Amino acid sequence: MMFGTVNNDCEAIIKVAVGRIDSHKITVDAVIDTGFTSFLSLPLSIITDLALPWHFRDIGTLGDGSEVVFEIYKAAVIWDGQNQIVDVAASEADPLIGMSLLYGFKLQIEAVEGGTVTIEALK
Repeated sequence: MMFGTVNNDCEAIIKVAVGRIDSHKITVDAVIDTGFTSFLSLPLSIITDLALPWHFRDIGTLGDGSEVVFEIYKAAVIWDGQNQIVDVAASEADPLIGMSLLYGFKLQIEAVEGGTVTIEALK
């Protein structure tokens, strides 16, 4: 089970450890975004610092309906205590956790400032 909190902007935040597959990891605060269908997004500065390997380009549709090209990298994350290899989209927004990483889990959010975020594997 994983826990996070709701910040003053009413965003559900969890900490996630991310890094190269064979190297050290750093912990980042990531916003849970149920409208984001991929695994994880990170600013290019973090991707560069971690020297994540480039994987491919993908076209994504933003919330306003516009399409953009995303550079996709590979990374290892610690998710529910397990090392998992995921796609990471380069974005200049805050780090985001998407629905692909949440797949197979139950998400509960107490939607008030300081509320608890709980992510639990489905049985």
